[in-house]
Amino acid sequence: MDFQAGFFYVFAALLLFAAFKVITARNAVHAVLYLMLAFSQAAAIFLLLKAEFLAITLVLVYLGAVMVLFLFVVMMMDINTEVLRKGFWHHFPITALLGVVISAQLIVVLWFGFPDMLVDPQVLTRGMHAPGHENTLELGLLLYSAYLYPVQIAGVILLVGMIAAIALVLRERKDSKAIDAGVQVRVKAADRLQVLHMAPTPKPGAAPPPAKAEEGQP
Repeated sequence: MDFQAGFFYVFAALLLFAAFKVITARNAVHAVLYLMLAFSQAAAIFLLLKAEFLAITLVLVYLGAVMVLFLFVVMMMDINTEVLRKGFWHHFPITALLGVVISAQLIVVLWFGFPDMLVDPQVLTRGMHAPGHENTLELGLLLYSAYLYPVQIAGVILLVGMIAAIALVLRERKDSKAIDAGVQVRVKAADRLQVLHMAPTPKPGAAPPPAKAEEGQP
């Protein structure tokens, strides 16, 4: 076994460990940190496959932006894990069934689908691309030609997820200072300023003002 295969097994083992800890961690922040570890190991595997562009994109986009957003959202939402654990065993059967279905689909796709794919034998034999070949150019041509609509749909889905995360964070927050714009437009001058009638304060050393006679007394 050469060093490249050894690194692959190390990165793959760490990736599986991190993915397992993502779904078993009791703390949501710890789960996000394990997810960041999983993405870093996946980027290392991409480097072994000589897919430098995908590795750098995974590090810059997911580790540098998306995971930071996840951390902010998780910290601001202040999730009560005790409440979420109450219905765990109640929803466990349907969750286990969905896990089995997804695992079966992955096995069918990976085990039976990839052997039927047509691969250029020259790519497998030479191990390196021809001089002047650029991975970034090839990916850009595919993304914005054959896969233009899926890329745009993915961007819209990410935008909707970002807006939904912000809406969940700001929902029913007691410390929120947000004000309805309609209330601000309909406000009047009398609502902004209120005049209070107060008794005058005597100066130090001055005689107190005479008390008013009560009703019914001379």
